[in-house]
Amino acid sequence: MSKLFIDGKWVDAVSGETISVVSPVDGEAFDAIARGRDADVDAAVSAARRAHEGAWGRLSATERGRILTKLAQRIADNTEELARLEARDTGKPMSTARNDIQVLARYFEFYAGAADKVHGQIIPFLNGYTVSLLREPLGVTAHIIPWNYPAQMLGRTIAPALAMGNATVLKPAEDACLSTLRVAQLAVEAGLPDGALNVVTGYGHEAGAALAGHPGIDFVTFTGSNEVGTLVQQAAARNAVKCVLELGGKSPQIVFADVDAARAVPTIVKAIVQNTGQTCTAGSRLLVERSIYEKFVGQIGEAFAAVRVGTPEMDFDCGPVVNRTQFERVNAMVDAAKRGGVPVVSQGQLASNLPRGGYFVQPTLFGNVPVRSDLAQKEVFGPVLAAFPFDDEADAIALANSTDYGLLAAVWTENGGRQQRVAKAVRCGQVFVNCYGAGGGVELPFGGVKRSGHGREKGFLALEEMSTTKTVVQFHG
Repeated sequence: MSKLFIDGKWVDAVSGETISVVSPVDGEAFDAIARGRDADVDAAVSAARRAHEGAWGRLSATERGRILTKLAQRIADNTEELARLEARDTGKPMSTARNDIQVLARYFEFYAGAADKVHGQIIPFLNGYTVSLLREPLGVTAHIIPWNYPAQMLGRTIAPALAMGNATVLKPAEDACLSTLRVAQLAVEAGLPDGALNVVTGYGHEAGAALAGHPGIDFVTFTGSNEVGTLVQQAAARNAVKCVLELGGKSPQIVFADVDAARAVPTIVKAIVQNTGQTCTAGSRLLVERSIYEKFVGQIGEAFAAVRVGTPEMDFDCGPVVNRTQFERVNAMVDAAKRGGVPVVSQGQLASNLPRGGYFVQPTLFGNVPVRSDLAQKEVFGPVLAAFPFDDEADAIALANSTDYGLLAAVWTENGGRQQRVAKAVRCGQVFVNCYGAGGGVELPFGGVKRSGHGREKGFLALEEMSTTKTVVQFHG
């Protein structure tokens, strides 16, 4: 049974209550986590404040970077153990879990090196004055992360916060906490001072809500649904606290007639079945120029038919979805589309010997999807791809921008001018040209527009988001 990690110590929740950890592979409970609430969040925020004003806050940027380097190495050294925890918790294939841990280590490696590269400015001003712009940590930062990529999300949000000198409180999703809790122990071994990282497990409406609205935090980052993101932002606003929100996507793959199909087809399929489609950046809409629509969608269908679903140890293309709620949601959206007459082009294969009670869903490719349907507009968060034809460049852009989301897009064409025009016209935070995803992209600023959220994570922009500036004006005559 797992405890909370507060002020460098493992402690039970004040209430003594726990939450069962259920395996998505068979639907059975195999562990329990502490059920943190308001009092536990209070203790974690207080510990973080002491760390920021004490041992952690007194370290130089170079010293912070050295500790984060050690943590990156500890993570890398324990890749197999962490990957097993990640796969057990989420059901993802072992190769995917290993990749997630490698990306987690890369986050700490990258931000360890960046910690002492954040510079201020000297601003030209009146004669007799020197004006300095300092960049400083915010203080105590709150981090509420989802269940789809728990290890990667930990690195994406905690590493830049610590690199900037903030002390942190992390609330992982109740469905996937195990790798996060193990990393907390590795952080102790790496020399992170007590209170610099605190982990409070529990339900979102209890621990998460308490953290987002806590008067002792100075910043909050959240990745999850629009509905919960709105609540987080409202809670933070009551304390005038800045938010970075990443709230999902309905990302288009825009395929023109001059596409290099040999390159595009496997990439497009992987972009939707990766992590069983439980990815904010999943390329869930396939937009194909009408002159090649039937042929290209047929090629995607052939590749889809070869997609295999199994347990983590089988290490196929997909594992189960994370929980029963998600299992029912994905199947309900697929069934509704079928009842509505949307044609199924192709489906993947479920392994024949899967455990009873597991949350396994069949990857599905739909063709000629109505543009205003739920399948076209809502985030399924499963291995479901919706295909649409378009007539020309203007039609493609209009279709790409026809949802409330704006996170990612891909443009598949050999025409350089079209690449630039479409990339600039699509409303989203990242555009990939003749590729997709770029292997985690730790270095690449990431975030959305419209209902996909605001603010940026990854790259050096994350350090700016998790810091503030101070202007110092000195008169010296």
